[in-house]
Amino acid sequence: MKKLLSFVVLGTCLLAGAAQAQSCDAKAVDKNGKPLSGAAKSSFVKKCEKDAMDGAAAACAAKAVDKNGKALAGAAKSSFMKKCEQEAVKG
Repeated sequence: MKKLLSFVVLGTCLLAGAAQAQSCDAKAVDKNGKPLSGAAKSSFVKKCEKDAMDGAAAACAAKAVDKNGKALAGAAKSSFMKKCEQEAVKG
C-alpha cells in the first residue's frame, strides 16, 4: 500500500512537470497578453523548459530508491535518473 501511494504521488508530480513543458509555448505572452515572437519567445521557452526539467529531476531524485527503500548511488542512480528524466519530459 505504501509503495502504491508513493507511485501515485510521484506520478502526479511527473505529469505536472510534463504538462508544464508542453504549455511553455502557450505561456509565451508579454505583459499585455500578446504572443511573444523571435528571440524573446525562444528565450522564454528555453527557460520554461529548463524549469520544467528541474522539476522532473527533483521528482526523479525522490524516486531513486531500491526495493528496500535505500537511496540508489553510483551508476545505478545515474542510469535511473537519465531514464526517469527522459520519460518525464516525453510526458
